[in-house]
Amino acid sequence: MKIVVLGASGQLGHCLKKVSEERGNTDISFPSEQEGNILDINLLDILFTKEKPEFAINCAAYTAVDKAEDDIDICRKVNRDGAENIAKACAKHNVTLIHVSTDFVFKGNVPQILSETDPAEPENIYGLTKLEGEVAISDVLEKHFTLRTSWLYSEYGNNFVKTMLRLGSERDQLGVIVDQTGSPTYAIDLAGAILDIIESGSTEYGIYHYSNEGVTSWFDFARTIFDISNTTVKVNPVKTSEYITRAVRPAYSVMDKTKIKTTFGIQIPYWRDSLEVCIKKLI
Repeated sequence: MKIVVLGASGQLGHCLKKVSEERGNTDISFPSEQEGNILDINLLDILFTKEKPEFAINCAAYTAVDKAEDDIDICRKVNRDGAENIAKACAKHNVTLIHVSTDFVFKGNVPQILSETDPAEPENIYGLTKLEGEVAISDVLEKHFTLRTSWLYSEYGNNFVKTMLRLGSERDQLGVIVDQTGSPTYAIDLAGAILDIIESGSTEYGIYHYSNEGVTSWFDFARTIFDISNTTVKVNPVKTSEYITRAVRPAYSVMDKTKIKTTFGIQIPYWRDSLEVCIKKLI
């Protein structure tokens, strides 16, 4: 099955390339940002005509959460309009789309595990535009799988794990948010799940949740990073109210993965186990 990855230069795109190579999947293409420009529907049409894919994976997104509050138009163009362009191209060329979304579509103000059918009430521009992208896709394309994920990290790109390792080597102590709870997700695991869905041949289209198993806070996530990497640094718990950011974050965004596990038979690793794998590769 021919696969085209859009947003291939980002963290998840690199992970998809790594996992597909490990699986011996050579029928997958990673077009350049220019060739696969999701803001230009004509270029997407040319790309799909050339590649003739059966699946498209959309990893492209505007993810600068705080900057998005002041950069609304560009954020919306990428996260909503770009997603809609891809969906239209997929509909025209009979391509199944796998679209990556976020836990930030939820308000996250109640400590309960969130299912795919729970109301989406984003508190910031990033979450709002990602939700708009989900809706735009569902309006024009039946054959799509939307995967909401959270706290993504890997050996590639900029992410919390790499930032903590860098800061831990530079400073004696750090302050990290203690009252925001979620599930870290190793992007290599997510890439594997995406390819599993494609290989399953399933037509159970719709929204799914994927993150690593388990729950933690940013504070405990940071402590665990330093424990695994044998980094000596004092980590101080900081309340959200003491560390004001431009965008509001969900206080509790733990997602229920029952649907994706039962539909595709996917085994999801515990977050600390995957973190150990990643850190060993990084150091």
